[in-house]
Amino acid sequence: MRVLWTVTGILAATPLISCGWASCGFAQSVQPTQPLMPAGQLVREVVYNELHDHQSHGYWRYWVERHTAKETRHEEQIETAEGPVSWLTLTDGCPVSVEVQQEEQSRLQHLLTSPAEQARHQQEYEEDEKRIGRVLALLPDAFLYNYAGQENGSYKLIFKPNPDYPAHTIEARIFHAMGGEIWVDARMKRLVRLDAHVQDNLDFGYGFLGRLYKGGWFQIVRTQAGPNDWKTARLEVHIMGRALVKSFAKETSEERGGFAPVPAGMNLAQGMAMLQQTEARKQTATKPALITPSELALRR
Repeated sequence: MRVLWTVTGILAATPLISCGWASCGFAQSVQPTQPLMPAGQLVREVVYNELHDHQSHGYWRYWVERHTAKETRHEEQIETAEGPVSWLTLTDGCPVSVEVQQEEQSRLQHLLTSPAEQARHQQEYEEDEKRIGRVLALLPDAFLYNYAGQENGSYKLIFKPNPDYPAHTIEARIFHAMGGEIWVDARMKRLVRLDAHVQDNLDFGYGFLGRLYKGGWFQIVRTQAGPNDWKTARLEVHIMGRALVKSFAKETSEERGGFAPVPAGMNLAQGMAMLQQTEARKQTATKPALITPSELALRR
């Protein structure tokens, strides 16, 4: 869940401000019946389930593919109790060079041996965790919801900002400026997909400090990785704005897959060791087998 709700951290980390935001085979794709509760109450129960998952989630390894205008990066990532660790394996579909492998090794070694770097890594992880709770807490009250049909075992809801909600923080103002659609798994009451867009220009300091432009959008797609664990399978963030007199654009496009559970409570060193062992096995498997002279003679 932590990755999903860092969208607001991505938006809040733009130059505008300096504050720190398809179900799989586990659930049967059964057409849901008409819900018996108001749309807002359903969202409130979904938030409860997501927060419970956030507090008692498992730990996972998976691949992450990040697309930019410059390149596509494929990383292997493992979640640990001290934050995620990752290893770059492919660039534009090709294995990384020996030099890049050495850079990755040096980066992980620095994280493992530098108390200052570990403290920074842990602080970022904890801030992400806190942000998740703050953003989830906004959903039931910051928006108004209406049912808009049923799709593939999910309820589809339309949401728009609640004009009576007091969005006091910059983080809350950014999120509250959006409207869109949300899909909820009818059987498990879990978030399946969220499409949101900035409905109007959002000014900071009456527009003198900056502005988030109307039309920006983001999308989150979730997948069921285990009996009670849901993970982010796709993340899209596309926004434009202005900070003082400088324009900026934030473009994020990520896909994730290959989810597999790992032991809970691993530390950074254990996570790194697992990453490196897996990468070493992959490299060994891709190397051509050596043929002895006797084997060559038998083949002739």
